[in-house]
Amino acid sequence: MNINRVVVKVGTGVLTDSRKQPDFLQMVQLAAQLASLRRTGKEVLLVTSGAVGAGMGVLGYDHRPTKLAELQACAAVGQSRLMATYDEIFGKLGVHVAQVLLTHDDLEHHERHLNARNTLVTLLERGILPIINENDAVSFTEIKVGDNDRLSALVACLLPADLLVILTTADGLYQKYGTPEAKLINTVAKIDLTVERLARSTSSPTAVGGMISKIEAAKIVTRAGIPMVIASGKKQDVLARIMNGEPEGTLFVPQPKKLTGRKRWIAFFHHPKGTLVVDDGAKRALRESGKSLLQPGVLRCEGDFAEGDVVRVCDADGTEFARGIVACSAADIAEGKPCPTELIHRDNLVIL
Repeated sequence: MNINRVVVKVGTGVLTDSRKQPDFLQMVQLAAQLASLRRTGKEVLLVTSGAVGAGMGVLGYDHRPTKLAELQACAAVGQSRLMATYDEIFGKLGVHVAQVLLTHDDLEHHERHLNARNTLVTLLERGILPIINENDAVSFTEIKVGDNDRLSALVACLLPADLLVILTTADGLYQKYGTPEAKLINTVAKIDLTVERLARSTSSPTAVGGMISKIEAAKIVTRAGIPMVIASGKKQDVLARIMNGEPEGTLFVPQPKKLTGRKRWIAFFHHPKGTLVVDDGAKRALRESGKSLLQPGVLRCEGDFAEGDVVRVCDADGTEFARGIVACSAADIAEGKPCPTELIHRDNLVIL
């Protein structure tokens, strides 16, 4: 793989100790790996978890709180502690860092999306290592990315990166995990139902998502044409081994055709406002012939969306297979008003 720009995501379980505090020695060894990677000429971005976990320890929580205000308080306290620690560690390694806090709103709105990308690229050009986290102190359900596995995938797509590495407490994706017959899967060529069933939710008191969210992240980046590796963040040479092409963790193979920046923005950076359910003929025309979606192919629409919104495109069984920017509102479609153009032009459509 020709890898120049790498996004590395580190999970809460890797970064915090049994007291829910930042594990300083663990952070030192991870920072040393990232600094070493930079010395080889690679551009490196770090997506970090750990803010809520660090705040939990300060505020006396044994388990991740469920109330929004309590989560935000933990994030506010923990984020400053986390960045202070990173700044100290990387400073001793001669690496300047920058904090970048994002919400889903920042990535969905097109001008803010481009501005976020320009900021990150400028930091990289100036030799700065961006340290990225969701702005959990102000985020709420409607504007949240969801978890940092997904955030790392979106950052990789935003740039775009050449590789996403998710470091966790596991060595990768396993068959029969937790049993004597457990076997590490070295390569996933295609994410299907069999692969998805291997993922299990986390039981960690500080983390969210577990392997399920990592598989969802892999779906995003591999569709965009970006490879992804899940590996153990506890190994001191894990990044060097991955970059050298040595067998480490689980590699998710990307689709051969990369998506353009606009197609990535349509496909991954929106909470779709509704759904168009189409017939089999329309599905074949979109998937196999690269056609635009025309109004006669729509069986029904769901949700209250406006012209210019991003919507899901599903088959008659309810399976989403595409997303696109719709040219007519849900109300007009429901009333049978003819759309003056294609319902979704192929330039505004992404097959997932």
